[in-house]
Amino acid sequence: MNLTGIIAISGKPGLYRVVAQGKNNIIVQSLADNKKSPAYSTDRISALEDISIYTYDEDQPLKDVFKAIYKKENGQETISHKEDASKLFDFMISILPNFDQERVYPSDIKKIFQWYNMLHKIGVLTVEEKEETVETAEAAQTEKKPEKKPAAKTAAKKTTTKPAASAAKPAAAKKTTATKTGSSRGK
Repeated sequence: MNLTGIIAISGKPGLYRVVAQGKNNIIVQSLADNKKSPAYSTDRISALEDISIYTYDEDQPLKDVFKAIYKKENGQETISHKEDASKLFDFMISILPNFDQERVYPSDIKKIFQWYNMLHKIGVLTVEEKEETVETAEAAQTEKKPEKKPAAKTAAKKTTTKPAASAAKPAAAKKTTATKTGSSRGK
């Protein structure tokens, strides 16, 4: 799931994708009807990739909440944001049982489900198998790297020590030159 470039603008319904940037504004395109419009620096803009949900432990990124909904719904749309607040609340507990019920308001829960369904319709919410393949490849590489790292670290230490010592000598020579010329100006 890639939420990069998708934003919510306070006071405007729906979600937007950043298209271009101007001097005092950005040009956004509505995900609902593809209309372009400016968003100014005075608008309250929130990037979806920066939003997280309050929990009793650590805040949960919205991307992870969307992944949990996606897994629970088997890649299909979820419950409508227009459902009864108690149904939405119960569904949220089934996805994220430790969310902070005092700081996450019913309007926030409605937005989560509305945004999920909107992003699902345009095809943004797909769990990519490439991410899993890349993660397993990185895990395999980190297991092999500790054997090779000690040799690389000692070589790096040797090269950084020599230039630092030679660099100190020219700096000292420059200071003495500057002092000599400074004293001749005063006389």
